[in-house]
Amino acid sequence: QRKNPFSNDDRLASKPVHTHRGDSTYGRPPEGSQTEQRGKDAHSHVGKEVEELCLIIRRTGEVGEDGHVSVTFGQLFETYVTISNKVVGILLRARKHGLVHFEGEMLWQGKDDDVIITLL
Repeated sequence: QRKNPFSNDDRLASKPVHTHRGDSTYGRPPEGSQTEQRGKDAHSHVGKEVEELCLIIRRTGEVGEDGHVSVTFGQLFETYVTISNKVVGILLRARKHGLVHFEGEMLWQGKDDDVIITLL
């Protein structure tokens, strides 16, 4: 209704507040909104999945000479896919946060089964 040129209701005529790049609220949902809460819940859920992935790497991997635990993608995929089908996405998130290291942009089942994933 705010954009309706035929509306005479002055209450609706006020323009919404727009944010600009560089503003601390730019690209973020309004504080206290359900959208903000859903985002926080999703962030928490993904964080728990990353923690679980790291525990599985620690359990199934082998300690190398450098003291880091490593596992091949094929072995991790076979173990983790029974828990979640989002193993590649969770691996990418874990790498973004500096928890794991592996070569390449993306890992593909079959093609990258021998790629070594190192728990940092």
